[in-house]
Amino acid sequence: MPNVDDYVTDVLMRDLVGHDKRPVSFLAYLWLAAEEQRRGFPVKISYQELAESIGISKSSAQSAVGWLVRRKLLSVTKATVTATPCYRVHSPWRQHLAKVVDGLGKK
Repeated sequence: MPNVDDYVTDVLMRDLVGHDKRPVSFLAYLWLAAEEQRRGFPVKISYQELAESIGISKSSAQSAVGWLVRRKLLSVTKATVTATPCYRVHSPWRQHLAKVVDGLGKK
């Protein structure tokens, strides 16, 4: 069973679902994060496959991915314009926490 950061359920869920009113974006983030952790590398999957994996429409998957990219929680690369996207999940709170801890150690 993949580990989910407490931040994801304690903060990110409320932020995406409650504040942004984008619950599908939270589902997409959660699924992609778990899948990336399980595989050990970024997830290469079509919008249709992503939609089917989460139980949403293809257009909802596209919208969710777009929102996560704007929020810098996800990056997408493609070999060509028509290639299957490859998703890398980001956890910016980990980087922030590492900077805080590093800063405390320097005092």
